Amino acid sequence: MSGTPPIPEILAGGAALWRQGEGGLEVAVVHRPRYDDWSLPKGKVDRGETIQAAAVREVREETGFSCVLGRHLRVVRYPVPARRGGGTVGKAVHYFSARATGGEFTPNDEVDALRWLSPAEAEALLTHPADVDVLRTFCALPAELTTILLVRHAKAGKREDWNSDDDLRPLAEAGFRQAEALRRLTRLFGPDRVLAAPRLRCVQTVQGVAEDLGGEVRHEPLLAEEGYWADPVLGLARLLAIVTDGGTPLICSQGAVIPDIVAQLADRDGVELPGAATKNGKVACKKGSLWLLSFRPATDRDGPRLVDADYFATALPAPEPARS
Repeated sequence: MSGTPPIPEILAGGAALWRQGEGGLEVAVVHRPRYDDWSLPKGKVDRGETIQAAAVREVREETGFSCVLGRHLRVVRYPVPARRGGGTVGKAVHYFSARATGGEFTPNDEVDALRWLSPAEAEALLTHPADVDVLRTFCALPAELTTILLVRHAKAGKREDWNSDDDLRPLAEAGFRQAEALRRLTRLFGPDRVLAAPRLRCVQTVQGVAEDLGGEVRHEPLLAEEGYWADPVLGLARLLAIVTDGGTPLICSQGAVIPDIVAQLADRDGVELPGAATKNGKVACKKGSLWLLSFRPATDRDGPRLVDADYFATALPAPEPARS
């Protein structure tokens, strides 16, 4: 494709769906009879839906498999014919790594065949070069990584309007809406435990996720502003210890902590942060935002190493998709 693609108007979500088979890593490739092509599962974002939720839903609808999302792989942009007025509109498909957690394929109107293939076999079968690029991005790192969901607390009431202990300052009404959106978003990544700086606003931001897991929010004083800046080396070591424990922890911290942690890890491990996640050299960290940090597991000779970092500025649904 040559030239500059049009500004995306239609958003879509897709995935490199994978599992460990008897012979090793397998990737799902689907056949769409409407186009007579072999592709990775994907589809448009529905009204009131996030891109991430669309990716999970489309995987389920096209393959019959449930999944847990991992790192964001890449965005594929291309023009599609407009249904009204002629011409074209832009489409942007956001692809994620997605681990299959169960299910069974049943042929349907959209997809009449599914094959679980090795990455090399999948690459040979895929019809579109853009899907091959997505698959290669997926294969550039190990499929099984340790993921941390690092959330900045949602909007709280104004400090100047709060006359009590600042640690007890609660979320504002808008903050509770953000917290509920984060609850829906983060569950797509399969968190297995919830931790937070010992601030009421941090705990309230992730309380719903802890309730969904049937557990409690564990306090992490070293990841609060005062605890972290008293000894940033110790604070970063605490975060890496959480990574070493494995699983998918969800951690809620504060705006004066998260940017420093992300910047230090990226500098240490040579990871380039997304362009949209930095401004004037500073790491972005909006209230209610999410950093998705992916690590290689620790080894006997080395601790966990950051290999990828994704930033989602909001957990709220995408704007209403354009109608082509």
